Formats: sequence, C-alpha cells, structure tokens
Amino acid sequence: MRPTTQPRPGDGPPVLVTSRPLDEYCACFGLTRAALGRLPGPVLDCPGGAAALAAEARGLGCEVVAADPGYALGPHRLAALAADGRAAMAAAIHRDPRRHLPADRHRRPEKYLRSWDRARGLFTADATAHPDRYVAAALPRLPFADGTFALTLSSYLLFAYPAVFGPAEQLRALRELVRVTAPDGEVRVLPLHDERGRHCPHLTELRAALRHHRIASRVLRTGPTTRVLTLRPACPPRPGTYRPAARSERTAPR
Repeated sequence: MRPTTQPRPGDGPPVLVTSRPLDEYCACFGLTRAALGRLPGPVLDCPGGAAALAAEARGLGCEVVAADPGYALGPHRLAALAADGRAAMAAAIHRDPRRHLPADRHRRPEKYLRSWDRARGLFTADATAHPDRYVAAALPRLPFADGTFALTLSSYLLFAYPAVFGPAEQLRALRELVRVTAPDGEVRVLPLHDERGRHCPHLTELRAALRHHRIASRVLRTGPTTRVLTLRPACPPRPGTYRPAARSERTAPR
C-alpha cells in the first residue's frame, strides 16, 4: 500500500496513519480480551496512530499508553490524517482484497472499513478526554523508564517502511522497545514485510544481532499469513556454562 501523509522519524517518506480497533489488534497479535484484562501492568502501543486500543482496552481493566509523533498535532488533526489513511486502505482493498483484508475474508470490505471509522471516533474522543495516555514520541527513543510495560505492541512501522527504518534503525528501535518492557514481559512486532508485501530479507541477521544484545526472539504464527516477531530479554547464563540457542529460535519460520 502506498504510504500517505504523516511523517515519521528521520527523513524518509511519510507512512499511513491507521485507526484499527481492538479486535483487529487481538487477531493480528494473537491476543484475547481476557488475556489483556489479566496483564499485571500497562501496555504500550507504539506507534499508536488513531487506533482505538487505549480506549477499548480500558473497559477490560487494561491500561494502555500510546506513543506516536503524530500526537503533537492533536487528536482531531491526527484523526483527519487517519481518514486519509482509511481512503488509501479502501483503494488498496479494491485493487487486491486478498492481500489487504483480514484472514476472515467473509467480512465485507465495507464492514471492515466501518470498524476503522468507529475506531477513529473512539480514538478522537479518548485522546481528547485523556491526553496523558497519548504521548508524542518516536522510535528509536522513547520517554519511558526501563521496564515500564507488561506488554509492548508495535504494528505497521518497523518492517513496513524500510526506507524509514533500515536494518540499523530497526535494531535500535527493537532494543528500545525491549528496554521499556518489563523483564518478564514481551514485545510483539508486525508485520514482517514491507508495504509491498516483500518479506524482510535480513531477519535472520537481525535476530542474531538481537541475541548479541541478550534479547531472545521467535516468530509467532497468529494467522494463515500473519507472522509476529516476539522479543524478550534473554536470561543470562551462569558463569562457566554453555547454553545453546533454543530450538524454537532455530526452527521458527522466517
């Protein structure tokens, strides 16, 4: 899909501003509402865009903080950019519905896009009422203390726009997401392909670099075509012991 409107870190091209609802987050990231409600700490959504995750998750007893450089524009301006993103998505679905609709393709495109409209409205109202939950910040540097979040989610940015985030920038951003996540928490990142559907060609090397920085990773299948990169701080081995890579890391799909 062609990126539109909202600028992001660095001097690369702008990217699409989206307004995805909670149910789409759950389906893509392999989460459930019940699991979100049981989390022992807050969730970070980075970049949050005009999504409804923070607004909808509050009803589950789950605290969500969203980070996005677009929040400096104010919720109404960002919602207008998300409306442009919705139009771009509608055009993309018209061109290639199999690629851009969720896996449950029995859903009509109009119904799917209405879920974005609803999410955009929820975001606008929530960001206006609770501006402290929407932090104007951009990867690879976030204004949060180490270990703040029980779960960190990052969608449609790091691998989707390689002109904005090259391999070195991806590594720095992933390390930053791990830094702000609790040692017993988890980071989940998707998709693992760019806006044209091309899979990240250096994912193996990137995961090796993460291991060098004591970050364990695996690739989780959450749908027929959806893969999520999950990250956790690696437990340090005892002095004098050798610990081979976990089997899941050697065999996870790339």
